Formats: sequence, C-alpha cells, structure tokens
Amino acid sequence: MSSFTYVEPPESHPEIPLVGGDVTEGVVRVGDTVRRPVGPNAPLVHALLRHLEEVGFAGAPRFLGIDATGREVLTFVPGEVAGRPRPGWIADEERLASVGRLVRDYDEAVAGFVMPEGVRPTFGFSSPPGLPPAPPYPAEVVGHMDYTPDNIVFRDGAAAALIDFDIAKPVARVEEAFNAMLYWAPLGDPADADPLLREVDVPRRCRILADAYGMSDADRSRLVEVAVLRTRRSWFSMKQIAEEQGGGWARMWEEGVGDQIKRREAWLERNGTAIDAALTTP
Repeated sequence: MSSFTYVEPPESHPEIPLVGGDVTEGVVRVGDTVRRPVGPNAPLVHALLRHLEEVGFAGAPRFLGIDATGREVLTFVPGEVAGRPRPGWIADEERLASVGRLVRDYDEAVAGFVMPEGVRPTFGFSSPPGLPPAPPYPAEVVGHMDYTPDNIVFRDGAAAALIDFDIAKPVARVEEAFNAMLYWAPLGDPADADPLLREVDVPRRCRILADAYGMSDADRSRLVEVAVLRTRRSWFSMKQIAEEQGGGWARMWEEGVGDQIKRREAWLERNGTAIDAALTTP
C-alpha cells in the first residue's frame, strides 16, 4: 500500500458538496475530511502541506493521502468563509488586518520550505504567446497566491486558516502582499468590486494590510509596479487557461474576466500614486 493511500475509518459518512470557489469542482466533505480532485500542481501542494504540518503551522489543512477514488484527502478546516453573496463583514477593517497577519504567518512558516527534487509548479496550461514580463524580484517563498475571500477561513472574527493551495508557486513576498490586496482592498475598478466594497477607501485598506503583514519599505515602494505587471500577465494567462482547460476558467472568461482585468490595469495606472503614498508615508 502506498504511504499516500488514505485508509478510510470504519464508520461511513455521507458526501456533502462544498461550494464557493470559481473553478474547482467536485469538492465534498466526508466526516472530518475534504475530498478534492487531484490537480496538476499536486506534487508541490502535497509537499508544501506536509512542510506546514511539520513546522506546526495551524492555519492550513493537513494532507492525509489519496482515497480509493483517486481524490486528495485533507482535514476539514472549521470556521466561516465569505461565500456569495458576500457577508456584511467583508469590509470590516479588523478582519482585514487579520488577513494581513495570516498571510505574514504563512510566509514565515513556509520560508524554510525547499521544493523536493524534480517538483516544480505546474498549472496544466502552456505559456501564452506575448506574455508580458514578470516582476523582476527574486522568489523568497512558495506563496499561496490565491487569497480570495473564498479561500480564507475565519474564526471568532479573525482570519485563522488558508485553503486551496492549487496555484502555490515561488514568488517574492511583495507578490503575496499584492495578491492579498487584490482581493481584500480590493485593487481594481470599483464597478467590478462587490457592492459592499465599492465605496471603501482602497489606499487606506492597502496600508492596513501592509502594516499587518509587516511589509518592508522596499516592498512597499514596489507594490504598485508589481500590481501592474501581474495584472498585465494575468490577462494572457487567464485567456490561455480558459482556452486549454475550459470548465470554470472558460466560464469566467465568457463572463468578462478579461475585460475586468483590463479595467483593473487602467484603474491602477490612475490610482497608483495614491496607493504608493498610502503605503510609504510614515
């Protein structure tokens, strides 16, 4: 028997569908476990989750193995997730600060992680033609890089755990901070934001996240540049993965995510100075 084969307990439990994400289908809860399809990035994700368990990071599920039907088995993480429609607390600044602290704690926990020999990030789609350059900063951690409200579990009003590590990859810490700001500030045209976040002070929320994370002065000065570069790349990547993988990715593209990304880029160009000032002013 493989060491990664999950041994089912003697008592049986029904499969309860879990919903909330945009692209991963077939996720169910079975007792105290979650079963998910095995994705192309699974070797890295499984090694990463084992590392987080070894270092005692409490804010992530534990990888338990592969069940008899070929699905990942993870521990179920109890708590509250911002589903749709978003709850009223999505704009709460105390919760926002707790997101920054959780991202920092994760990055600290993963700082010593070394990818196993032969394991590299794999996302199941080819490099799109014309892809703009990535931010020019060296990777420092294997980042989660998907800090959507659907992927952060809250307990007692504070961010407590992360789920869905499918797009984990080596990045600079400033890219982790940008990804959290993307969804929680949020960075983008207010027309594309959740109604509860359309009137918020985005630069202020960026500063709250930056302070809670403990961003360095250098990273604060790089944030807007990274945001623009990542946004430009995401249009090409989203188009390519929608064409090659279909499913939820294709649905998002058909619903206009490409246009939303273009609006975000234009918004960042208009508002970058205000965001930079909020982040860097003593």
